[in-house]
Amino acid sequence: MLKIENLHASVEDKEILKGINLEVNAGEVHAIMGPNGSGKSTLSAVIAGKEEFEVTEGSIKLDGEDLEDVSAEERAHKGIFLSFQYPVEIPGVSVTNFIKTAINESRKARGLEDMPANKMLKLIREKSELLDIDRKFLSRSLNEGFSGGEKKRNEIFQMAMLEPKLAILDETDSGLDIDALRIVANGVNKLKSKDNAVIVITHYQRLLEYIVPDFVHVLHNGKIVKSGGKELAIELEEKGYDWLKNEAVVE
Repeated sequence: MLKIENLHASVEDKEILKGINLEVNAGEVHAIMGPNGSGKSTLSAVIAGKEEFEVTEGSIKLDGEDLEDVSAEERAHKGIFLSFQYPVEIPGVSVTNFIKTAINESRKARGLEDMPANKMLKLIREKSELLDIDRKFLSRSLNEGFSGGEKKRNEIFQMAMLEPKLAILDETDSGLDIDALRIVANGVNKLKSKDNAVIVITHYQRLLEYIVPDFVHVLHNGKIVKSGGKELAIELEEKGYDWLKNEAVVE
C-alpha cells in the first residue's frame, strides 16, 4: 500500500529526514517511535503532503502511484488520513456539518454525487454508536471547548466516517489520561481491517498496550535505526533511546 524509499526532506533548508525506507501493507499496524526531534511528526507531515516540507530525494508511493506532485488535498481524497497532535477549533461549524462537508468533497473529487441525506444520517448514527459518541457531542462546534480526550475522539470519529486506506495518528496519545487513551485506542481497534493500514506515531509504549502494532520502527536523527515487533516498544520503555544511537539502519 505505502512504499517509502530513501526519503530525504527538509524545512527552511534544514534537513530533517535523512533516508527513510518504510513499507506498510494493508491490514498492518506500524508504530513509529523515537525521541523529540527525531523526525516522527515530519515524516507524518511529508506523507500527508504538507507544503512547508520539501522532499529533496527519494519517493513516496501509495498503491504504486508516486505522490511527488500530488497535493495534500488530493492525497486525502486518495485515502490518506492524518490525525493532528493539536486539532484546531472551528467555532460555528458543528462536528456533523464538518464531516458532511468533508465526505461530500471527497466524493466530488472521485466524480461522485453528494451522499444522500438519509444515507449520511445512517452512517453518522452507525459510526457514533460504534465509538460510543453521544449525539449531543455531534452538534457542538468543532473542537471548541473540547477536552483533549474529546478532540482525539472526534478525530477518530472523522477517521471512521472517511474510511481512509491509510490512517496516520500523530502522537494521538499526547495529553490523554488513561480513560481517554482507552477510548481512542478502542476506536482505532474497531476500525482496523484487512483493507486499511495504520501508522501510530508515539513517544511512549503505553499507547501500544492498547493498539498492538505488527511492527515497531525507531527514528533517530532522521533515520530508522531499528525495526522489530511489539517487544521492541517494551524494550524502549525499559532502556530509553540512548542505547540505539549507534545502531545500524535496519531495512
